[in-house]
Amino acid sequence: MSLINSNPQIASKINDLWQKFWSGGISNPLTAIEQITYLLFMKKLDENDLEELSKSEFSGDPYVSKFKGIYVLPQDRPKADATPEQITEIEKTKGVDKHSLRWSQFSHIAPTENMLSYVQQYVFPFIKELDKEDASFTKHMANAVFIIPKPSLLKEAVDTIDAIYLEMEKDANEKGQDFQDIQGDVYEMLLSEIAAAGKNGQFRTPRHIIKLLVELVDPQLGHRIADPACGTGGFLLGAYQYMITQLDKEKDQKKPDEDGFIRSSRSALLTEDVKEILGKSLHGYDIDQTMVRLGLMNLMMHGIDSPQIDYKDTLSKSYIENSQYKIVLANPPFTGNIDKGDINEELALKTTKTELLFIERIYNMLEMGGTAGIVVPQGVLFGTGGAFVDARKLMIEKSELKAVITAPSGVFKPYAGVSTALLIFTKGGTTENVWFYDMESDGYTLDDKRNKLKLPDGKDDYGDLQDIVKHYKSRNSQAENDRKGRFFFVPKSEIAETDYDLSFSKHKVDVFETIKYDEPKVILEKLNSIENNLVKELKSLESYF
Repeated sequence: MSLINSNPQIASKINDLWQKFWSGGISNPLTAIEQITYLLFMKKLDENDLEELSKSEFSGDPYVSKFKGIYVLPQDRPKADATPEQITEIEKTKGVDKHSLRWSQFSHIAPTENMLSYVQQYVFPFIKELDKEDASFTKHMANAVFIIPKPSLLKEAVDTIDAIYLEMEKDANEKGQDFQDIQGDVYEMLLSEIAAAGKNGQFRTPRHIIKLLVELVDPQLGHRIADPACGTGGFLLGAYQYMITQLDKEKDQKKPDEDGFIRSSRSALLTEDVKEILGKSLHGYDIDQTMVRLGLMNLMMHGIDSPQIDYKDTLSKSYIENSQYKIVLANPPFTGNIDKGDINEELALKTTKTELLFIERIYNMLEMGGTAGIVVPQGVLFGTGGAFVDARKLMIEKSELKAVITAPSGVFKPYAGVSTALLIFTKGGTTENVWFYDMESDGYTLDDKRNKLKLPDGKDDYGDLQDIVKHYKSRNSQAENDRKGRFFFVPKSEIAETDYDLSFSKHKVDVFETIKYDEPKVILEKLNSIENNLVKELKSLESYF
């Protein structure tokens, strides 16, 4: 059960937070989510640090608080050749005690005008520098700005976030869910609010589609995993949560979520070594600086301390990481075009269409034997242009194209009505047969509301999601290959004969039922009988008048 369904109080408070920013003068949803993110991070930092201090006192293990010492703004810091006396003097006159930069301290500053100026002047610059200098977080926070305009808005936001955290603690205590995971769920809920309310134009992948694709691709601990157009980091997070679940010895005791998947919530129980391996194995890229920051924060909120998400156009000349990844998961931009002069020369497809160029980019990113799971518009499956055919040939002739799963057009509503497909291919493998599946339902209504479907007994309707997983994983042992059904194999040789057309309808065998009609003589007799009966009824009615 997702947090938004199991705790309506948290959902209500998140909606309240959105409304406060809207009425407080920040109407751009991406600006609002960025500012909310910074506040959540300040709160998280304080909570985590206090917890580590408490653990240290209990265990005797050393821990140096992030809020220990004096903080001096970059422009006021002593020069490299300053004497100890000069350093002490600057810290005394220009510095502030880092303890005062804690959420639990500055949130009580009164009046609220003073709180706003203190956060702007000291707290925000402090959090921007927190990670190592070469870390992604520090690099991408360099240009971040704190632009909450009114003291009253900051105060309302601080109070609402405190109320959300109280609900989170209550949830953790009552339901036994790990606090770190609830914290991550809350941030996911915030991000989903952008899409669900039509608050921006970002093409966000539904979480159940991410869970499905990750389940099919099956990433493992130690795999290097990438998303070349990662947005808020949904696929990287999906891979992370899937791997945590595989490591959980108690996963078989878990109940399936609303989409039928088992996902453990035990990330806090991971050893430091495993956390480090997971953190270093996930790599994301995006051309939107805001998305990079949101993606970084999304992974950090879920317990990944130093995520590897970078600002980069992976189709451009600046990207040169080939044969680096065991797994690539992506929902790259649809129907976009890139300037011809910006395209990396190694991309051989003669096109400026991003949905095709990303197929080649993803192929190049994979190491030999590496597997990709990607979302594409269905036009990629049957487009007749040379670049469309060449992109399909790349997946079939130079890879093992394992599966083509077509999805209904409503899956990406309310912010896109395009029909999509999921493709799974392994670089360097040999395609013999391609497995096709026609998804008719993803477990949600296909209108703009995208409400969860329910079975007659009130249980969650998984749609075709679990059927896809079941038949994909057992596809090589399938005895029958009924081309009249929902799923089947098609030999590579047959696909090649159709210009590598991968549309489901092209390869499905249609069933035509023969309708047997009566002889004309019999039909006339039936019509006469009907006519005679009508005449008799009319005569019986006339007797009443």
